[in-house]
Amino acid sequence: MSIHERFIINLQGKNFVTYEGLLDLAHQQELESIAVDLVQLPSQDNAYTAVCKATVKTKDKVFTDFGDASPNSVRSNLTPHIIRMASTRAKARALRDFTNIGMTAIEELDLKDLDDSSLVRESTNPAIEGPAAEDPPTQRQIETIKKLSGTLEIPVNFDNLTKRTAGELISKMLDEKYKRH
Repeated sequence: MSIHERFIINLQGKNFVTYEGLLDLAHQQELESIAVDLVQLPSQDNAYTAVCKATVKTKDKVFTDFGDASPNSVRSNLTPHIIRMASTRAKARALRDFTNIGMTAIEELDLKDLDDSSLVRESTNPAIEGPAAEDPPTQRQIETIKKLSGTLEIPVNFDNLTKRTAGELISKMLDEKYKRH
């Protein structure tokens, strides 16, 4: 049993697994249940940080982990969904332990501070400021868009994409992915 490559997303040269991929692999490995408890409600006193505890069960094993989310760790459009983000992050962490997947789940990331160019940067050379806006999209951008569009079931017209519009599309697709969880 292994995780399908469509559930792996590459950002800045590093691979991340999606929650969907973890869940798919967990079902292959006889997942029985996932339960989530809200440990901390977001409030002014705790900087509006929600904390959830997820418990993953099989016939003979139990895996537990925590996830948190706050306005400081999610994009602004996800701020109203802090509890759901904390829940998804907790489940992803517990599922990673259960499935023995060492890579971080993309849902665990704080993408708030990443701009579009950092999502698609092709070079680690600091002298290169980023892709030329009107150049064709990079192969990495195309692969990332294909994976996200397949996961989200969103059709994409690749004919008129540029590096800039591909970066914008990736950012929007990641936002949509977070909204669905």
